[in-house]
Amino acid sequence: MNANIMLNEDITPVGSDYETVRRVIEILTVDYRDQPSLETIAAQLGQSPTQLQKTFTRWAGLSPKAFLQAVTLDHAKRLLREESLPLLEAAIEVGMSGPSRLHDLFVTHEAMSPGEWKAKGGGLQIRYGFHPSPFGLALIMITDRGLAGCAFADAGEEKACFEDMSRRWPNADYIEDSAATAHYATRIFDADKWKSEQPLRVVLLGTDFQVRVWQSLLKIPLGKAVTYSHVANDIGQPTASRAVGAAIGANPISFVVPCHRALGKSGALTGYHWGLTRKRAMLGWETGKV
Repeated sequence: MNANIMLNEDITPVGSDYETVRRVIEILTVDYRDQPSLETIAAQLGQSPTQLQKTFTRWAGLSPKAFLQAVTLDHAKRLLREESLPLLEAAIEVGMSGPSRLHDLFVTHEAMSPGEWKAKGGGLQIRYGFHPSPFGLALIMITDRGLAGCAFADAGEEKACFEDMSRRWPNADYIEDSAATAHYATRIFDADKWKSEQPLRVVLLGTDFQVRVWQSLLKIPLGKAVTYSHVANDIGQPTASRAVGAAIGANPISFVVPCHRALGKSGALTGYHWGLTRKRAMLGWETGKV
């Protein structure tokens, strides 16, 4: 298709900016396995990290780090999809320390402190709202630190769904605020908005054991599934499959922390807190995205 494109302004980098940007792109594209830092790149070019950051961001619209993440993620996708490498091997191949770091390109997470957990939500303000999703109504719960809850309900089950989730943190202050949670719902269920340069921030509210299980779930790649025993081995508790299953069932951030990708020892779907039909739908939906 031919088209005439008119620009309102000249976007060609001025002075030596073009050469600087070209060199940065070349370094990041060729040396991405080494995950070079801003300081390392700046030293190669004989510039200060601050000036290099400003120049590259002004021209490219994203920072060198975000560009490196995009390049790394593109290579990781190719390894996972076209060469069918296991997640750990793909992560190492693209220069990351392990699979959890690979997933951090999509989701970044932190855990509440033991004291905050023991307070059962005391002093915590949680905003919530129900939103349409591919898997029924989604209850989205957020704190000022990020996404804290994602649950599901069929029409008419909203009250029961909210009560189920709020019982987990009975001392929290709950505020219905769909306007505040709408952005999170869009980020979660629109795969086009899964951006490495803008990872979704989640807050894990659970015991130390539960948090370790949920962090292990975050390592499972899209379109894949593992057994409870695999998760137990991953967290260094090979005999704790039953306890792992309980922790998976208690996961408060369904879909985002992908408890639906965990299967029984035989590979059976087993139970799912929000229904096996919904679990099958999630796995099928993800398969179509891979």
